[in-house]
Amino acid sequence: MRSLLPNKAVVYLETDDLAKTLGSLTDSRAFQELADKKPDFSALENMQLAVAVTGFETSAENSVLNFKPQFVAVAETHAWSWQTLSFAETRLDNFVRKNYGESTKLETSAKDGGKFFNWRASDNRQVFAFVKGSLIYFGTDAAMIEQCPAIKKGNDSLMKNESLSRVYSKNNLAFGYVSAEGLKEIADFAGVNVAVKTTEESAEQSFIARILPQILQNTTREIVWTANKTGSGIEDKFSVSLTTEVAAVAQVALTPAESLPGGTLEFLPPDFFSATRYNLLDPLAAWRGLLLLTAKNTDAVSGRVLMEFSDRLLEPYEISGAEKFLGAIDSEIITIQFDAEGEKSVTIVTVNDPERLKNSLSKEIDFKLKSANQVNAEIWFSKDKQVAAAFVENKLILGNTESVLRCLEAKHGGFNLARNSMSNKFAATRSAAITFGKDLDSAEKIVEVLAKKRYSDQKLATFYSTETQITEKGFERKTVSDFGLIGSILKQL
Repeated sequence: MRSLLPNKAVVYLETDDLAKTLGSLTDSRAFQELADKKPDFSALENMQLAVAVTGFETSAENSVLNFKPQFVAVAETHAWSWQTLSFAETRLDNFVRKNYGESTKLETSAKDGGKFFNWRASDNRQVFAFVKGSLIYFGTDAAMIEQCPAIKKGNDSLMKNESLSRVYSKNNLAFGYVSAEGLKEIADFAGVNVAVKTTEESAEQSFIARILPQILQNTTREIVWTANKTGSGIEDKFSVSLTTEVAAVAQVALTPAESLPGGTLEFLPPDFFSATRYNLLDPLAAWRGLLLLTAKNTDAVSGRVLMEFSDRLLEPYEISGAEKFLGAIDSEIITIQFDAEGEKSVTIVTVNDPERLKNSLSKEIDFKLKSANQVNAEIWFSKDKQVAAAFVENKLILGNTESVLRCLEAKHGGFNLARNSMSNKFAATRSAAITFGKDLDSAEKIVEVLAKKRYSDQKLATFYSTETQITEKGFERKTVSDFGLIGSILKQL
């Protein structure tokens, strides 16, 4: 399939059997509960599909940033030409109208021994297709679609890409690749997106939007992705290659501890939205190493500003002195969100130096005042009672007051993660980070793309886990979920 698409692709995705890949999404319990029936993908059996993203279009509407890929997809149907044409005229046309609206207009024309399709939605969005023989080209770039049939005859295809050759395997549901050029374009968008979500101050937004793309571009070489079906769901593995120097420093700085302090999971209520456990042999050394790396991989002025104001990076966690905080705790850091927005959240750490730790926290919490004794803990509150710092046993629970009290009740009442099967994976892994979380809307959106919902108002949350491990070349991130990255791509439709 790589011989059919342009070497200029910045992102590439491929599957060897579209029916098998889509079928893996419909096998999940969530899909079967929401869908009125399991869709029939028999017409897609043995159909190969590849997608090449050639660039991105960024726009802003009502202060919301939109990031849309310009792409060309090619499907090898392995069918007779009349069957392939019939597929485009019926199923592909229905797919476009389902996502662009029934009022979408279609124009067709004969071209180069095949048939060219042009769909135009009522809001002027356009998508195109070209059918010739057993091949269907489909995408948002008409000029690129017209050029693709000639690629196979020349030397401008993705067959030159050694990274894709290395990762290719027929055993994968799908695989993909993000090039250095693709990372550059994604980094520009990521910088703006993170800046808008992090702060409302225009000067700070400008700073983040400027340095984050520099850091990503100067440290990351490529990303390779594979998707496979497992007994627990779809496993997406992202292998991120860093530059040699960055990978070497990261491997030392982010070394996980061999053993973790006990008792922490007893403070985790099982009804969280997401929870992440970081495992770092030396949290302070990890912090300093990453700061030096990021400062070195941006411009000199930004690097100095970053180092001078680094303590402010942890202010959203009610921490005013990052170095003091990280130097006063053990290897385990747990962060919990109880809502999708992150407004109800806590951080839990094991305390090595209580006084130093108190001096590192937000000045809104006055430790000179007498503490309150609740649920077997000493608790200090901010003046407005919105933030709490609870010291219990050898732990600190810090964050939104309501959430801190929920954690203390989880320990006191015995209804906590330590008694949940999920705790086994939390306890067993020696990854640098592991996350468990909920996804509130993916299931229903994916069902709407592939089938029909059984009940229009029915909703169902799904769950995922993500592990991050440091490797010699960079890091590897594995996510297991009901629908995986493939589902995320479909959801965007």
